[in-house]
Amino acid sequence: MGRSQKTQTAHVNFFTSEESAPNHQLVSHERWQALLQYKQVFLQNESADPREYPYMDQEVAASWIRSRNLGVNPYNVVTRPNMNPEQLSKLLDQHRLLIDITNNLAKSFKNLLFSCGYLLYLFDKTGVVLMNEGDWRKFPPLFADQTSRTGIVADEHTEGTTAHELCIRLKRPVQLLGPEHYCVAFQNSIASAAPIQDDNGKIQAALVLLSQPLQDPPGEDMLRNLSMHSFALVTSMAVAIETGLKLTKTVDELCSANRKVATLDNHLRSTTDKLIAFHHTLNATMAFVEEGIVAVDRTGTIIFANRDGMRILKIRHEDVGKRNIREFLSSDSTLMALAAKGETVRVEEQIGVGNERQLPFQVVVRPIVNQSTNELNVAVLKLISAEKAAAQSSARTNGMAVHTFADIITDNNDFKRTIALAERFAASAENIMLTGESGTGKELFAQAIHNIHRPQGPFMAVNCAAMPRELIGSELFGYEGGSFTGAERSGRAGKIELAHGGTLFLDEIGDMPLELQAVLLRTLEDKQVMRVGGNRYKKVDFRIVVATNKDLYKMVKEGQFREDLYFRVSVLTVNIPPLRDRKGDIELLGKYFIEQYCLRHGWKIPQVSPAAQKKISEYEWPGNVRQLQNAIIHAVNTAQGDVIKPENLPNYILADSCPKLGSLADASQKVGEILSLEKLEKAAIEAALLHANNCPRTAAEVLGISRSTLYRKLKDFKIGY
Repeated sequence: MGRSQKTQTAHVNFFTSEESAPNHQLVSHERWQALLQYKQVFLQNESADPREYPYMDQEVAASWIRSRNLGVNPYNVVTRPNMNPEQLSKLLDQHRLLIDITNNLAKSFKNLLFSCGYLLYLFDKTGVVLMNEGDWRKFPPLFADQTSRTGIVADEHTEGTTAHELCIRLKRPVQLLGPEHYCVAFQNSIASAAPIQDDNGKIQAALVLLSQPLQDPPGEDMLRNLSMHSFALVTSMAVAIETGLKLTKTVDELCSANRKVATLDNHLRSTTDKLIAFHHTLNATMAFVEEGIVAVDRTGTIIFANRDGMRILKIRHEDVGKRNIREFLSSDSTLMALAAKGETVRVEEQIGVGNERQLPFQVVVRPIVNQSTNELNVAVLKLISAEKAAAQSSARTNGMAVHTFADIITDNNDFKRTIALAERFAASAENIMLTGESGTGKELFAQAIHNIHRPQGPFMAVNCAAMPRELIGSELFGYEGGSFTGAERSGRAGKIELAHGGTLFLDEIGDMPLELQAVLLRTLEDKQVMRVGGNRYKKVDFRIVVATNKDLYKMVKEGQFREDLYFRVSVLTVNIPPLRDRKGDIELLGKYFIEQYCLRHGWKIPQVSPAAQKKISEYEWPGNVRQLQNAIIHAVNTAQGDVIKPENLPNYILADSCPKLGSLADASQKVGEILSLEKLEKAAIEAALLHANNCPRTAAEVLGISRSTLYRKLKDFKIGY
């Protein structure tokens, strides 16, 4: 339990939505090489902890550790069936329908699989290979003498970290870069895996595409294109298999589907160019199976539209081939011009039919260029309504509130009344201001308020003190493409826009620059937002909750905060008391944090010695609940036995370096000065620096604040270190 663990991951290789494509900033030659080098360190050093390596994903790191603890040989590959013929025959019969549908689909893509050098695997949920397809000759000498791996059990106990094992464990599509495989034999291949669910939504199998070994080192463009292609293809094939399982409920439907596939295939085989265009179009289209999809040729003529695409454009099957996409776009649209450049882009378009009012849509354009002429063949358009796009964006940026008022733990009657007041305020539609010292749980209250008033909408949080002042504007209001150097070409929605239908939480609002306060006030009054560099307003509907550890009213009097904005955001105010005023809750929360931390790591729950509990209860906790939680984590990780002793507590508690309120005062001091937030903040910062041996980074982690916030407060309080 002495080992520390990072709580965040620098790079993530997993995709939380079946329609997502790999993040090309993460799939890079630099990261590949870094992982490859670190893997050698890990394999040669038993004490190496991959969870602390910045390029490692935490789920992959945890799997590496489990594989090492299971004694898996990273230089060994399972090459012979682990199951006897009788067991294997019984298992294959059990999954016969799934295998047959996968085989049929694999035949349709056989040429594509062979030309791209993929191996296709189908695993059951226990890691048994049910079938495989591909050209084994491209994997010498690993599989040179094999024609099939059916019956092999390739799970975490036998081959360690694999894409299908994590896919089944995490219940979502997964892609592993070569060095992320535990088995050295696969460290030059990319594996993409997607789960296959039954009618009840339970995982019954996983489909895997394994690329042929790449050149060492792999080229940047090849690496990115291969990861995008294989991930989109395997997730789309998994969806197709699930659909096939449902279609087989009636033989007539299955036969009809086969006839349609045969007819389509015969038509597309008429010319080589059309066949190539079909494969590229199919791959691009299948990545968007749940959205409106429209394919157009270089002139803009609509050559394909799925059901949602026809619904959005209000066209029929017989209109395909006769209508042009320009009929539905505004006169100043640049969509086709962007498509002609051959670059995948995301743009906002007004789409309408005839004289009807045009509606805002987000359009993702994926051009397919003729490799010989370098001219546009087909452009696949993904159409998403503006509201749905905002919801998806907020989900990708963790725009969710997970806590409710039931999660707030207390035995203090005064604090219970505060909670009851906040619950009553939450039921109204008015703006709410939360005041209290750092670490008292203001965001916890904000999430709980959201989950009463607008639980189905997004919860977008912005810490006004945690980012440079020049970036707060674009973070809040968004920006149009090309507004400034480094801006994304298609622009980006701000947190206000993403909060549409939900709650905007502005933490530490007292640190918002004055020039932005006026813009925020106008947005709150008009419920309209304009992006930086834009020229039109968008309607937004959100409820604002703000939090501060400062005396905003005093700042208003000093001209540091706008008076009109203050009264706008503080219609309803909740004052959250510090932990020192809830003495009984210190022991209650301490035990809760110990239990939760140990359960999360599978450790035995230690007891707290009376002497240690006395130190904890007597300490003033200037960093409040957040500081208490960090201190408990420190104590649990340093305790050697089943008991937490005083020496396991952080040094600043043992040294009692944070002055108690009584020791701060003398006869000449005023009570208001003793209780000021500034003095308590300064005391907490000095205590944290003492504990961290004057290391600002460690002190910021102890206090639960960003380093930029800590540096600013060091300057404000004139603290040297």
